[in-house]
Amino acid sequence: MTSFAPDSIVLNRKLPLWYQVSQSLRASILGRSPQDPLRLPTEEQLAGHYGVSVLTMRQALKELEDEGLITRHRRRGTFIEPDARRGSPVRLLGSVDAIVAQQSGMTTELLEHGKSAVPSELAEHFPALDEVAAYHRLRSDERTGEPTNHARNYVRPELAAHIDPSDLVRWPMTKVLRDVVGADISRITDTVEARLADPETARLLQVPLLSPILHYTGLAYDGEGRVLDAAVIHYRGDRFSFSVTLEAT
Repeated sequence: MTSFAPDSIVLNRKLPLWYQVSQSLRASILGRSPQDPLRLPTEEQLAGHYGVSVLTMRQALKELEDEGLITRHRRRGTFIEPDARRGSPVRLLGSVDAIVAQQSGMTTELLEHGKSAVPSELAEHFPALDEVAAYHRLRSDERTGEPTNHARNYVRPELAAHIDPSDLVRWPMTKVLRDVVGADISRITDTVEARLADPETARLLQVPLLSPILHYTGLAYDGEGRVLDAAVIHYRGDRFSFSVTLEAT
């Protein structure tokens, strides 16, 4: 029987290996195509794929099993749960793969894309640039079709020239920039705050005007400290929560 083929990952030794592996595998599962097989490789095969011990792989799989993304059966193997709810909170320990996993698993519609003036609230992050490429997407629950968030990404023009808009229907912008375009994303900073739904957000997310939403801003930096992508996302307040864990060193 053919097994699902997860993406690869370059591990950061400063973060828990099981966590990085679980988030990479989570993103692969949520970003899979409908025709991809549901059976996962064995623990030993997955451990070899990620370059970790079987014990580490087992811990990563338990994380996904607890979330309900996979089911494990003695002597039969481990399988992706196709009807698992995609709205579960994601624990963020600091890896780019956690951000990719957080953004994965929704039905995505690309509403519009093209050149745009740099928004005034983001101007400080794009010095010397008058224009960026803008992408506006609406994400919905795979099962119910209920809109959950809408996102605008503002990307440096030299990177946008290598983006195929159709990739943004399947994958998060972070994954497209890193794995398709080959951008060097060294860190991402997140800001989440409570706001009230403006008319556009209320219409797109099908919520009452001025109802609570989560306003997220994510800045992706390269190794030289330049902002490559600024993501501004409005989440339905009744569908999302964010949890951050700080590990003692």
